[in-house]
Order: sequence, then structure tokens, then C-alpha cells
Amino acid sequence: MNYNLNKYSGKEHKTSNYTAFRNLLQLITHEKKNLLIALLAIIVNATLNLAGPLLIGYTVDHYVVHKQYHGVLVFSGILLCMYVLAFFTSYFQTKLMGGVGQRTLFTLRNTIFSKIQQLPVAFFNQNKAGDLISRVNNDTDKLNQFFSQSLMQFVGNIMMMIGAGVFLLIINLKIGIAALAPALLILIFTRVLSPWIKRKNAASMKTVGGMSAEIQESLSNFKVIVAFNRRDYFRKRFNEANIKNYETAIGAGLANNVFLPFYAMCASVAQLLVLTGGIYLIASGEFTIGLLVSYLAYANYFYNPLRQLATLWANFQVAMAGWDRISEILALETDLVTVPASGTPAPNAPLLEFKHVHFGYPEGREILHNISLTLEKGKTYALVGPTGGGKTTTASLMARLYDPTQGTVLLNGKDIRSYDANDRSQKIGFILQEPFLFTGTVKENILYGNPHYKDYTNEQLTEVIKEANLEKLLAIFEEGLETKVAASGDGVSLGQKQLIAFMRAVLRKPDLLILDEATANIDTVTEQLLGEILEKLPDTTTRVIIAHRLNTIENADEIYFVNSGEVTRAGSLQNAMEKLLHGVRVS
Repeated sequence: MNYNLNKYSGKEHKTSNYTAFRNLLQLITHEKKNLLIALLAIIVNATLNLAGPLLIGYTVDHYVVHKQYHGVLVFSGILLCMYVLAFFTSYFQTKLMGGVGQRTLFTLRNTIFSKIQQLPVAFFNQNKAGDLISRVNNDTDKLNQFFSQSLMQFVGNIMMMIGAGVFLLIINLKIGIAALAPALLILIFTRVLSPWIKRKNAASMKTVGGMSAEIQESLSNFKVIVAFNRRDYFRKRFNEANIKNYETAIGAGLANNVFLPFYAMCASVAQLLVLTGGIYLIASGEFTIGLLVSYLAYANYFYNPLRQLATLWANFQVAMAGWDRISEILALETDLVTVPASGTPAPNAPLLEFKHVHFGYPEGREILHNISLTLEKGKTYALVGPTGGGKTTTASLMARLYDPTQGTVLLNGKDIRSYDANDRSQKIGFILQEPFLFTGTVKENILYGNPHYKDYTNEQLTEVIKEANLEKLLAIFEEGLETKVAASGDGVSLGQKQLIAFMRAVLRKPDLLILDEATANIDTVTEQLLGEILEKLPDTTTRVIIAHRLNTIENADEIYFVNSGEVTRAGSLQNAMEKLLHGVRVS
């Protein structure tokens, strides 16, 4: 299955804004009560503001024209109370929606992170970590801004426009139609340009993700950059990503601001039409000065929200572009599904069996061709072969990091896909070629994924380590279990990281222990010590060792040679060496 998000991002998203917005609103269905309260506050706010021009017009016609200043003061006080109340309702709904936005952000980030954790290794091979970080952080924040700041402003402005439009038509139909005519141009202009603006914002977000990926990749490998004195290469790569981001950001910025001047021009034209028509009606005795004041106010109340909507609509397009990038992740489903177990396994079934297994990465050539092999309980197997021959891929299929494109992998006579993740990981231990550690202590790292010992004290855990014959490995660390470990690797060597990963895997007591170049970065003495520990594992533990140093596999019960998509029995160590030398020359 192809999990490359860039492949999907390169295509124009076919989901309409309406459908995307409807899906987006599903994120806040649990906030219905708060949304209804905020909506009520908006209705009250709009009603109070829309009542203002009527009172102003009435005051002008009945008190200002006749110089009755007592009435002017009374209505001024009423208007002041109304506007103060409108201010508090506006503040209340802003505060309420701010909380909705933050809770939505919290929920959305949890949802995305949970989805990412459900996806297989292939997903992370096909997508850069920096881009995923940008989607989790930057794109979700755009949605938060929309929910907390823009959504209710959007609704409030729509209500204000509808109310003002109704008053414009009721007061005088002809002038009302003339005043609202420029709004039709705005509607057409908005519908035509909205897809273009969304594409511009999507492109900008994509380059932000690309720049984050470039920074993350360069900083992760900064030691190599310094060692080879290639800071110029780092600067060049970053500069290219930064220029792309700059260019797309400029394009998005121009697109997001294209509405404002056009909306302002249409508003000015509408006010000019109202003023011209109003003066004509006053001259003919059909209109009063107060009504003209009210009419101009309502025209402003109609077009001022439109100018705000120009900005809000741009924010909406940004949010929709971010939602498209987020929904690409949420729509993905893992292809490593659990299938029902079929039949009863034979009592003498091997621990692990490949039956006519084929495998290839998405959009790549097939790496393994029709592989059949069996691993018996308690035996030691070695996989040897030239670099790139498929050894790690074969081991990954044993641990079900991937599924075969054809064929079946059986664990204890059952389809390996029928085991749930917890059961399978308990049965299979995998020491990777480049072990990953978390920031913390040696104790926290060796207990990772092993809840059985999570409540053990240091003394109790030390006894467990002694029983597993691992005390000599622990003695290598100056502060024992409390030795500090950084995810960056500072403070411990690569060899020590492999030792921690070794202890972590052995303490889980797996039925199958896979070591992928687990001794590549440790000294000969420690390597011999690991060999002794492997020999003392329970008789039922099956070991699979991948190694380039052939002395590490000389005691293996069976040696398989892996090259050019084939896995064949090598027989003796001498035969394995000859095959390896021949395979290297051929490849």
C-alpha cells in the first residue's frame, strides 16, 4: 500500500469546501452546548447593533431636527446601554469560542497522533518526519485559529449582513436593490477565486512541511555534516527549502489579500448609490434626513462585515487547506490488519515458517521471490549475504513490520496476521541495526514495552537482570540502571545503545529473538559476552542472527544465504563464506 502523502498532496483535492467544512464541523460535535450559547450571544449582539441605526434615525427626525435635547440625551443613554451590552456579549462569545478552539486543537492533535501510531513502518519510510511534525503542529494550529477566532465572527457577520439587508429592503425597496447590487459582484468574484486561493495556501503549507523536514533531517545528521565539513551543503539545502517557502508564502499572502480591495470598492459604490438615491428622495419629500442616516448606517452594516469576511474567508481557505493535509493522514488505514485464525495448528509445527513469500516495496522492484523456509524452536539461524541482498527485509517480515505481497508467514503454525500486536511483540524480540533510545535512564529504556517489571524497584530489577545473565552488561554503565540516556545519543556510545536494546529484548523473554547486526558496534570481548548470554537463553528460544562478521555465526545450527531475492541454505560456514565472496563480486 502506498502511504506517500506527497503523492496525494500533489493532486488537486476533489472535496468541495462545503463537504470539507461539514467534515470539519464533526470535530466539534461534542461542543454543541457551547456553540449554541455562543450562537445565542451572537444573535443578541447582532440584534442590539442592528437596532442602533433605527434609534439614531428616529432621534434625528424627532429630537435633533426639532432641537429637543432632552430626548437626544435619553436616546443617547439607551444607545450607550445597548452598545455596552453588545460589547459584553461579543467578549463572552469570543472567550467561549477560544475555549472551544483550544479543546478542538487538543482533541485533533491526539487524534492525528493516535492515527500515526496505528500506521505501519512503510508509512514512515515514505514520509519525512519534519512534514508530519508540521501537519501535527502548524496545520492543526490553523484550524484552532479558525475555530477560536474566525468561525463565530463569520457567523456573526453573516447575521449582521442578513439583518442589514432586510432593513435596507424594508425601508425602501428600490434603493435597497441598488445598494445590494454590488454584493452580487462580490459573490461571483469570491466563488471564482476561492479554489485558486485554497491551492495557493495548500502549496504554502506544503513548503512549510518541506522546510521542517529539511531542518529536522539536517539537525539529526549534524555530526556527519561537521565531520565532513559540509556546512555549505546544509546551507544550500536549507536555502533552497527556504526560498520555496518564501515564494509560496508570498503567493499565498497575495491571494489571501486579493478580496479586501475589491470588497472595499464595492462597498464604496454601494454607499454612493445610497447617498445619491437618498438625496433625490429627500428632495422629492419621500425621505427624511433621519431615514437617510439610518440607511447609510445599514449600508455600512452590510458592507463592513463583507470587508471583514474578506479576511475571514482567506482564513477559512487556510483552514481548509490545513484540513486537507490533516485529513490525508486521518483517511489512511494500516494494511497490517489482524485476520481470523484458520484451522488448528499442528502440534509439531515449527516456530516460524515462510510459505512462498514474495515482497516488494510500493512502486519498487520485488526484493524477495518465492521464499520458503522454516525455523525450529530453540535453534540458532544465521542470515548472511552481501549488503542490499534482503537480509533485514527478511527479518522484518519475520517480525511483521511488513506483510508479504504474496505468500504466508506462519508463527507457531498460525498465520502471523492472526496475532494481535501485543501478543506478537511479546513473542518476537527484534534488536535493530540502529537501536533507538528514549531520553531518560537505562532502566526506563530496558523496561520500555515491558509492563511486567514496571513496578519493580532497582534492587528487584537488578535480581531479574542477574537471573537473565545480563549483570555483566549492566556493569558496563557507570551508574547502573540510573545512567542517563539522551535520545540524541549523547552520553552513551552506539555500542552501549545496542547493549541497552539487547537487554530490553532479552528481558521480554521472546520465543523468537532477531539480532540485526546487533554486535556491529561493540568490541570483541563484549561480543563474546553477548554470545555467552545467547547460549544461556531458554532452550525454547529461537535466535536469528544477521551479521557480516562471520565469527559471530560460526555456532549457528543453520545458515541461510540471502541475495538477489533468494534465500537458500548455505550449509557449512565455509560454504557461506564462499557464497558471500562470490555474491559480493557478482553484485
